[in-house]
Amino acid sequence: MLYILAIFLPPLAVLFTGRFGSFLLNILLTILGYIPGLIHAVIVVRDEKHKKDMDRYMKKS
Repeated sequence: MLYILAIFLPPLAVLFTGRFGSFLLNILLTILGYIPGLIHAVIVVRDEKHKKDMDRYMKKS
């Protein structure tokens, strides 16, 4: 779901990850150009998903 949001509204997708500093950076990148903001949003969303997956994996062990 966040990947789709990252494509259409990159700053909002980053805001939903809970990283306020990354949100501000993404606003700046999106203002400078849509593509840099999009790339940053996808990276932040992917990193957050990976973090949640690792937390879930560590709780199983």
